[in-house]
Amino acid sequence: MTDSISPLYAEILGETARISWQELAPWFARGQLLWVAADLDLVSVAEAIASDDKQLVSSLMQQNRLHLLTDEQAGDLHQRDPELWATVVRPWVLVQERATDGGFIRH
Repeated sequence: MTDSISPLYAEILGETARISWQELAPWFARGQLLWVAADLDLVSVAEAIASDDKQLVSSLMQQNRLHLLTDEQAGDLHQRDPELWATVVRPWVLVQERATDGGFIRH
């Protein structure tokens, strides 16, 4: 059996890319940068936002697994300049840190 992905998931996946903190800083300054927990699928979270899945998005936010990037996180990202993975669901930019081994960071 093969798993199929939705057209929206495929579209978002195609618009997801590596990015540096320096490139994301303007969106942080505008309050439009959402942090996605490392154990989540960035594209699935973006799909939930784009499809207005209020229940899932609200649950993730209540669990602090999806939230506006904090000043402390921004300072840390500026200092370390790690590899980040991002996608846009207007007006938001969703971002997640990537592990150096190609996997995702586990907190």
